[in-house]
Amino acid sequence: MGMSEHFFDFAAEANLTKHLGGKEATDELIELCHITKDTYLLDVGCGVGQTPVYIAEKIGAHITGVDINPGMVQRSQERAEKHKVTYLTEFHKADAQKLPFPDNSFDAVITESVTAFPKDKQRAVNEYKRVTKPGGYIGLNESTWLKTPPPVEIEEWAGQEIGAAVKPLTSEEWKALLEKARLKIILTRVREIKVNEEAQGIIKRYGYSGMINTMCNAFKLYLKNPNYRRFVKKVQTKGVTPPNLTEYFGYGIYIAQKSCDENP
Repeated sequence: MGMSEHFFDFAAEANLTKHLGGKEATDELIELCHITKDTYLLDVGCGVGQTPVYIAEKIGAHITGVDINPGMVQRSQERAEKHKVTYLTEFHKADAQKLPFPDNSFDAVITESVTAFPKDKQRAVNEYKRVTKPGGYIGLNESTWLKTPPPVEIEEWAGQEIGAAVKPLTSEEWKALLEKARLKIILTRVREIKVNEEAQGIIKRYGYSGMINTMCNAFKLYLKNPNYRRFVKKVQTKGVTPPNLTEYFGYGIYIAQKSCDENP
């Protein structure tokens, strides 16, 4: 098993996943996808459950989270129990490219640094559309090349920052996926990343106690797991932030709507 495959097991055990733009980007998805207490929402690639729990507490929406990694699903369930929102949340192991739900199941579907991973991104976007009700919204927060081709060191850094060896798309490529799925694009916003703000955003999202817990979990993992020690060494070698990062790498908010009179 390679480092990319190990990463998500490591992240689940450490109890931390992240996405570009932090809590503010999640709030954008909430607003732009019109998520309210009456919304039935699907979060694809829910990670350790931070976003579903945050939305359940903040909005009171009904949220289903799915993740391809069973450790993430377990952490999400534990987080929901800890925050006493199990009555609003449920979590399942599932692949974004083959969602286990009937057509027209959800009022909205969101992803945060997720759709960059599936091999067949178009199939994943088609699935998001299929399970969304007519008139419902699909909101993506995804890593985006600001210009291409990026230098090799930028690609290597992006792979470390996102968490695996994936290649972001340009904003035009992200929009093309939505358009090919016959979705109406409502809005796109592309932003540069600011490394210091991203780090602060993680602390804001998890809190100091959550970060201390994560660091303790990571330290225990480092002591007992040689694969994790090799992963950390690789990050230390290739994960140095390139000086020209913001020239090439950012993230985008992409909001689309399924036609009111269209079935999948």
